[in-house]
Amino acid sequence: MCIVEYQSIKKWPEDERPRERLLRFGAHSLSTAQILAIILRTGGQDKSAIGLAREILMRFSTLKDIEDASPAEFSDIKGMGNAKIAQLKAAFELGRRLLQSGAEDNILSPSLKNSRQVYEYYRPRFYGLKKERFLCAMLDNKNRVFKETIVSDGTLTSSLVHPREVFRYAIKEAAASVLFIHNHPSGDPHPSRDDISITKRLIETGKLVGINVLDHIVISDGRYMSLLETGYV
Repeated sequence: MCIVEYQSIKKWPEDERPRERLLRFGAHSLSTAQILAIILRTGGQDKSAIGLAREILMRFSTLKDIEDASPAEFSDIKGMGNAKIAQLKAAFELGRRLLQSGAEDNILSPSLKNSRQVYEYYRPRFYGLKKERFLCAMLDNKNRVFKETIVSDGTLTSSLVHPREVFRYAIKEAAASVLFIHNHPSGDPHPSRDDISITKRLIETGKLVGINVLDHIVISDGRYMSLLETGYV
């Protein structure tokens, strides 16, 4: 059945209404536009919530683009006032917190045997960050993370990541080994000169204090790079 976009959703057949469809068949049965329509709740004077959702998806090509958009970038979409913008932003934030809680709720991680497992484990923690964050993960003798510390927030430089401060935590916690993980908000996971230089210094310091540096993983949007596996250090 063809339904024009300005027709009220209340007049749609029940199985085609997003909210009723979600409750009956589950959220997985809905299209992205239908899910956005539920969040938006209403459309505008000349469009349904589905119509508004489709317009947003046409204006921003991906969900990531919608999430990153500023309130001003919605200004040319009729029907997108502050309330609807806030509803969208809140929905994305809930999703981010759900992803992060999965890793944070675990006291011990699974045994991390390769860089891919490290990436999958830490990807939710770095999702959506707009600035670089350098994390030191401390592992037991079974390669399970039992403690973490944020070493720095901001562009990675040798002044922010000092080996003495990094290993102070690892020594205090009697870590068997450490992993370093940081993100590149630019989307390019290739290490910078500072990344490589800092990693080499950390590896040398680890040898001196008897704590093995397993790897340094750079995470970006959907990609990662291991400095050890790719031969940068």
